[in-house]
Amino acid sequence: ARPNPPVLLLLLYSSSFFFVGMSEIEGFGRPSEADEDQDKRFQRMKNAVRELLICVGEDPDRNGLEDTPKRVAKALEFFTRGYTQIPREITNKAIFPEDHDDMVVVKNIEFFSLCEHHMVPFYGKVHIGYLPSKKVLGLSKFARMVDVFARRLQVQERLTRQIASVIMEVLEPTGCGVIVEATHMCMVMRGVEKTTSSTTTSTMVGTFRIDGRTREEFMRLLRMP
Repeated sequence: ARPNPPVLLLLLYSSSFFFVGMSEIEGFGRPSEADEDQDKRFQRMKNAVRELLICVGEDPDRNGLEDTPKRVAKALEFFTRGYTQIPREITNKAIFPEDHDDMVVVKNIEFFSLCEHHMVPFYGKVHIGYLPSKKVLGLSKFARMVDVFARRLQVQERLTRQIASVIMEVLEPTGCGVIVEATHMCMVMRGVEKTTSSTTTSTMVGTFRIDGRTREEFMRLLRMP
């Protein structure tokens, strides 16, 4: 039988966790931007890229760079499309009642993000585990949930916590664990230039945080091929 950790401890860990994450779950940015405002913002982005090209010593009007401001603006819109999405809306139609209380693990979810410090990529894999409490989430939604937060300017630590926050709110499981493994180009192509370095972060909530056997089961399932 699974351990039944004290309810008070679970409430303590859950409530303090949600206090710091609730606004992030609701979403922010530009989810309902008018077409006119979008056009104006896109033009400002193109102008900014053109100015950057001049600042680095290039001629934005030369052959090969004429369309670069437009291309970069479009790419940035794609890279940051998470600002247009609200996590709750992605998961709402894929939550199903299910009498299942054993661990569910979804691993090796690939992601790409932009470091908010230098706006260069970091990328890697996300591993998610949770103990359902009468509700499960459609498996593809875990990947979409990761993308909502990855497609913003990010730091890996916050990305890890935000994914766990959404899982705990929308599914109300007895606990969840999120592990993120990533390579940061700000350490590879600049700065210390360490090409083989990687970073691992984790967030454990509820039973995953207070019960060692639950954490060990999670880690054991991650090690399985």
